[in-house]
Amino acid sequence: MNGVVIPQTPIAVDFWSLRRASTARLFFLSHMHSDHTVGLSSTWARPLYCSPITAHLLHRHLQVSKQWIRALELGKSHVLPLDEFGQETMTVTLMDANHCPGSVMFLFEGYFGTILYTGDFRYTPSMLKEPALILGKQIHTLYLDNTNCNPALILPSRQEATQQIVQLIQQFPQHNIKIGLYSLGKESLLEQLALQFRTWVVLSPQRLELVQLLGLADVFTVEEKAGRIHAVDHMEICHSAMLQWNQTHPTIAILPTSRKIRSSHPGIHTIPYSDHSSYSELRAFVAALRPCQVVPIVRQRPCGEFFQDSLSPGLSIPLIPHSVQQYMCSSSRKTDVLWQLERRLKRPRVKGVVFESPEEKADQAKVDRDSKKHKKANLSPWPGDLERLCPHPVQARKQLFPDFCRKECDKPVLFCDSKKMATVLTAPLEFSVQLQPVDEFISPETREEIGSESPLIPRGGSDSSARGNESDWIGCASPLSRISKDTNLAAESGGLALKYLLTPVNFFQLGFSSRNFDQQVEKYQES
Repeated sequence: MNGVVIPQTPIAVDFWSLRRASTARLFFLSHMHSDHTVGLSSTWARPLYCSPITAHLLHRHLQVSKQWIRALELGKSHVLPLDEFGQETMTVTLMDANHCPGSVMFLFEGYFGTILYTGDFRYTPSMLKEPALILGKQIHTLYLDNTNCNPALILPSRQEATQQIVQLIQQFPQHNIKIGLYSLGKESLLEQLALQFRTWVVLSPQRLELVQLLGLADVFTVEEKAGRIHAVDHMEICHSAMLQWNQTHPTIAILPTSRKIRSSHPGIHTIPYSDHSSYSELRAFVAALRPCQVVPIVRQRPCGEFFQDSLSPGLSIPLIPHSVQQYMCSSSRKTDVLWQLERRLKRPRVKGVVFESPEEKADQAKVDRDSKKHKKANLSPWPGDLERLCPHPVQARKQLFPDFCRKECDKPVLFCDSKKMATVLTAPLEFSVQLQPVDEFISPETREEIGSESPLIPRGGSDSSARGNESDWIGCASPLSRISKDTNLAAESGGLALKYLLTPVNFFQLGFSSRNFDQQVEKYQES
């Protein structure tokens, strides 16, 4: 893994192990090569800073959520906070690293001085003309790409290496050309070869999407037989693949890399085309910047002794501001919790079941449950069950006699607003009743006699056989002494249910026990 947590700072570059980077709070990605994204996946949930092209590839190929990706424009200085309050800040500037699409160098400036992190880069003299570098800034720490920092390794420039590839292809005018590449990089080489030999370059759909994003010349296709130059994964270049390709058409393979690769087939050619700076280029770069110290990015290859003559006098270790210390020492889970809380607050809230007046309906709900138990058992409640079925008979009677109770009690009467259908459960009789206008069942004379406004009729109309011993009836909202013949209802009923319904509320207030309730009702009706 080529990455680092910069000491004495909350900055991490190409470093994605949160366990090992406990003090890091600001994370930067130089480019999308796999050796710089170890540990970075779709589960990443912290702000991450990179170039716009890298931001696109990061979301497209690693599925990192866009809410965590912060794309920074190249060549401009961006101010970022170094603590939770923004009291301490730093400036970061992104510069083209000339390595692969989206690769950048980071120039950090803050209380720690000036730090230049090259990432993987191929030096060109034009880099020294970057506005952030031509101002004569003193680079205190230079994190240097030392991949090719070896005096014994002589590398040509990329222009010279491209010319070597062109000359090789010219020696095989009738052959197909397989060029082994990594998943990202050397797209400009393919463009130059296509223009040089006037042929299409066949790419995979993924790489074609990338070159279209880069705005290169329209010389790429996904059709296998459209051109003689094919870009393939470097791992496909092997002895067995060469045998297979040559069975259908004469083919050579080219590996543009500075690594020493042993050829397993005479048709495989290695050209020292590199996207990393050569030793001589590194020497020129360090001599121009004259940093105070050079830190190698590839830690397994120390290179400090090669640049001792190009260094400036060292500086003392900077003091970390108190607010930054608190920021670095604070729990790394604190930021995660805040972001998770913010995400939850943004989620649409799903409403659950809404209950109407749960306090007022609690007693009625209990009566409903008890009544359903008796209905399943196909049993009629006995008078002795009145106290259990209706623990608050007065409240139940309020539903049957709203007008009468309204005179005796100032409390609001609970009743269904709809006049179409309502279920009224009372003890000891349970009926599903339909509320209808009075005029449909009772004549005006009868209504005047009984003072009724909300008559009740049984569900099912006049079909009394469905209810067994329950006959058709009409209950009124006030005591009934007699019922007019115009109602077409039976005036006599021996059932306890009708007696109960025709009993005024003040009778229940006498406190009779359920044991002799039936006898008391009969006596009351006879009197």
